[in-house]
Amino acid sequence: MSASGAVEPGPPGAAAALSPAPARPSSAGHLFRPISAEDEEQQPTEIESLCMNCYRNGMTRLLLTKIPFFREIIVSSFSCEHCGWSNTEIQSAGRIQDQGVRYALSVRGLEDMNREVVKTDSATTRIPELDFEIPAFSQKGALTTVEGLINRAISGLEQDQPTRRAKEEAIAERIDEFIIKLKELKKVASPFTLIIDDPSGNSFVENPHAPRKDDALVITHYNRTLQQEEMLGLQAEAPEEKPEEEDLRNEVLQFNTNCPECNAPAQTNMKLVQIPHFKEVIIMATNCENCGHRTNEVKSGGAVEPLGTKITLCITDPSDMTRDLLKSETCSVEIPELEFELGMAVLGGKFTTLEGLLKDIQELIIEGNMKAHFIMNDPAGNSYLQNVYAPEEDPEMKVERYKRTFDQNEELGLNDMKTEGYEAGLAPQR
Repeated sequence: MSASGAVEPGPPGAAAALSPAPARPSSAGHLFRPISAEDEEQQPTEIESLCMNCYRNGMTRLLLTKIPFFREIIVSSFSCEHCGWSNTEIQSAGRIQDQGVRYALSVRGLEDMNREVVKTDSATTRIPELDFEIPAFSQKGALTTVEGLINRAISGLEQDQPTRRAKEEAIAERIDEFIIKLKELKKVASPFTLIIDDPSGNSFVENPHAPRKDDALVITHYNRTLQQEEMLGLQAEAPEEKPEEEDLRNEVLQFNTNCPECNAPAQTNMKLVQIPHFKEVIIMATNCENCGHRTNEVKSGGAVEPLGTKITLCITDPSDMTRDLLKSETCSVEIPELEFELGMAVLGGKFTTLEGLLKDIQELIIEGNMKAHFIMNDPAGNSYLQNVYAPEEDPEMKVERYKRTFDQNEELGLNDMKTEGYEAGLAPQR
């Protein structure tokens, strides 16, 4: 259950009149004096101000004081002699603190009920044993005691009970039962916990043993969340928004092109695929509705590797035909046992299975009439053959990284490619 809203009757404030009454002069010395009943010189400043209940003039009293072992606060009190309306609240005389604060007090005896409490309007008050909460900004700030906080909550709940009994009797009865529980708390028949959580850091619960440690009081300072910063009206630095990167792995991109056979308008689908234990590749497929021609092509999603790759697989079982295979457009294929060799760029790039690549000679290999070696040689290093034992080594497959020859670099166009010092060459002549 929560207690919220109007604890004090009447409108939420009073406005100062244009011609205030003479203020009592403050004594020399510090502006904020420690609060003390014995300090006769510490007198509030009185200002005549407008009552927002009857719109006649009342009196506002301001007291600038300092709470021991805490900080300076401003206590304001308004009373109207015409309609009897009154209002009291406190405000912190300082700034919002760098961190929020959370007080957890274990109330074990009647002496704990007399502890001084500063509760700002941004503080949330909770009593976990009753599942009771007073939300932030539902009450004005108050300088009171633990017992005063409970009395204030009881007054807030009792305020609208006559109306509830007339309209919602069942709810009114439940609130009456809860009010009884709150009143029982004041007797401290059993310990309970009072929690005051203030993101502004300006609330306070007295430690009667100060400066010694209070075993019944746990104080926790914390960094505010962005929501709490916004609640306090602070200009929180929003985290730098990083531009959202499109995840192309889950999307099929489409663009218009022309059919390579009939030159009619066609559509090409393109998708980025991550091959396990390898790299990303781009699969492109074109379908012509005019002539029915279909093509598919695979391109490496990365750059030319520093070393070439030679993959040798010993085909010993028909299950080897199901291995995934990526053949780039720069890869040649060789089967020494058949004196078979497929040169670079003959079939273009393909992402398929070993069986799919060897479909022209599949009967000889798949029937298992002979064992053979399947060799993929890619000087660009962008081809792949599935390792069915990954991440362990495949006993039937050998992967070699080698340094390209001059002729291989020539075929890839790398010999004439200048990659070092080009910035200096582009510098303007002076």
